[in-house]
Amino acid sequence: MEQWIPLFDIFLKSLTPETDASLWLQQSFNASSSTPITTGSFLSLLTKPIDVIISNTSPSSTKRVMFIQTLPDMVQSRILSFLALDRDKFCNRSLSMLARSMLIENPEVDFWVKIAARNLLDEMFESNYEWISGFNLDSGAERDHSDFESLPSWLKDKANTDDLVLPWLPVSFDELNSREVFSSHESEQHSVNQVGESEGDNLDEVGEKMEIDLPVNAPLAQEIQNTATNLRDQILNFESRSKTIELANQIRELCLEGGGRDSFTVLGLIEPWNVDDDIASIVVSHLANGTDQEELAWPSQVLSSIILPKMLILEKPASRVLVTASIDYCKLHQKAAEYALLFPLIMRNSGINNPICDIVTRIFKECLHPVHVSAFLQKLLCDGDGKKRFICLPCHRSLISNELVWTESLFYLFHNLLIGNVQLTQDSVDKLVFHVHELAQSFSKSLRFGNFLLCFITKCSLLLKSHKLLLTKAVEQTNTLVTKSILSKLASF
Repeated sequence: MEQWIPLFDIFLKSLTPETDASLWLQQSFNASSSTPITTGSFLSLLTKPIDVIISNTSPSSTKRVMFIQTLPDMVQSRILSFLALDRDKFCNRSLSMLARSMLIENPEVDFWVKIAARNLLDEMFESNYEWISGFNLDSGAERDHSDFESLPSWLKDKANTDDLVLPWLPVSFDELNSREVFSSHESEQHSVNQVGESEGDNLDEVGEKMEIDLPVNAPLAQEIQNTATNLRDQILNFESRSKTIELANQIRELCLEGGGRDSFTVLGLIEPWNVDDDIASIVVSHLANGTDQEELAWPSQVLSSIILPKMLILEKPASRVLVTASIDYCKLHQKAAEYALLFPLIMRNSGINNPICDIVTRIFKECLHPVHVSAFLQKLLCDGDGKKRFICLPCHRSLISNELVWTESLFYLFHNLLIGNVQLTQDSVDKLVFHVHELAQSFSKSLRFGNFLLCFITKCSLLLKSHKLLLTKAVEQTNTLVTKSILSKLASF
């Protein structure tokens, strides 16, 4: 246990625990000692069963938990975040087992620990972002991770000899052959929640094409059209809070009738984005009543038909009531917030401005864990097919671009996230360096661009060393109050 104390100090005290922990593991790797320091032995320590005494019961009882569950909640969250970011160095099956155990065995787990465990479990599933679904720990999809623990045939043959094939590898052949280094655990199944039957068809339709240019050529029954038109006229006129709540309930029932297959078309007829902000806050909060927080389809449609259209046309600070309603809703429906609000807002045709930047920053900080934000930025920057995945009504699709439009406010958003302790992945950093080099001349006198560069180089210095020359050329094209400071930072690499 003593050899792990420096690592736990990092998780407890470091301002950048994920990066520092990764470096410590690389530098301290030692598989040949009696107390090995490897990724496998670290996972073995975290999952080691410990008997703890429950003193708040009468009489006192003993409960068996994993070692990680005896640590402070903040440390648990940071460890799970580190495992998610550095997952390629660990056995996926072991990480999945750890995340599932955290979620299943302790129903009263801390909120951020729960979010970090779910994010870790999410990362164990391959995704091309062309489908979206929640996770259900009791359903079926299985992945085979046996390849992680198996040796290639040529290495198995060499393991039976005394020759050293890989003298630089600090692991003996006996250890490789016994597979102890990989800390194998019992196999188990993973699962993907396909959403309840009432929403299943709708979610399939939503997931087929995340741009959500949904087919609207299927005509609605005349009765439904008449009801939707009537609701559109009523919802615009605020009579009382109770009347608005009643109308919201009617809208939800009409949209979800028959499994919700035509809900986008119905919302397009009702046009709820035209109501004022006070009515919108009431409607949003009550349209979600009775829906599961893990659902995506209906919560996404609520956001994309009420909140998103209002924010896409913002040219001045949003009203307090709209911001509060948006944040409260996004806290409950994080996946919907990502695909039906954050992605389309950041992909706005004319680029984000200051009012949009302020709202997006608040949603990131108050609704999402930093690891979730890091994963979001990776998808935003590194999705290579030229089409970012998001959800919106077809009538608002023209307001959203397929490519990022770089503005001062977008660089300011990245600056805000970096100072908020969001860790960028290497591929995200590489993409940002590319855009910085490409846009340096256009933003040569922008102080916001300069402040972003200074923060970027300070926070991501370990990931930027290979880009020193390119960054230096880009910074030399700028002329702001912080240009000299940035060049000085780069010179110290």
